Amino acid sequence: MKKLVLAAALAAAASTAMAKGHAKGEVMMEPVVVVEEAAASSSSAGLIIPLVVIALLAAAAAD
Repeated sequence: MKKLVLAAALAAAASTAMAKGHAKGEVMMEPVVVVEEAAASSSSAGLIIPLVVIALLAAAAAD
């Protein structure tokens, strides 16, 4: 029981020490904004693959 109380006390002391240490030398970083341009083509790659799969399934079912 003494070991459990000692471990809890050390954990509490370590967590408060870590919290205080980060508050002093806090470094603020600006977020990086990434802008991606939309594709210029009218057909989307997300639509072509399912259409090909459906065509293959239809061809397999026709046999």
